[in-house]
Amino acid sequence: QVRLVESGGGLVQPGGSLRLSCAASGSIFSINAMGWYRQAPGKERELVATITSSGITDYADSVKGRFAISRDNAYNTAYLQMNSLKPEDTAVYYCNARGSNRWYHTFDSWGQGTQVTVSS
Repeated sequence: QVRLVESGGGLVQPGGSLRLSCAASGSIFSINAMGWYRQAPGKERELVATITSSGITDYADSVKGRFAISRDNAYNTAYLQMNSLKPEDTAVYYCNARGSNRWYHTFDSWGQGTQVTVSS
């Protein structure tokens, strides 16, 4: 079983910054991709950013130029640096990881979520 633990959420004023972290642990053989998704009240979960094991990134149009995803493959950890935050960025942010476990079975795991609130 692969477990993801997020941290770094909180309350920030518009224009401020936050950095989210996601640490994966368990029976991991390899992680192909890690990503961040978010879900605002009354809305569906949406992609924020993803990163492959080779460092290829993809972003939602709404966060391009403001957010940056990165990962440390040695520690199975992903980060989301969020700058110039806007009230519309308020949501629960979820980490996702996809890969193979030690028995070469694929996994698609989610974290428990961390709240990000942008408000003055």
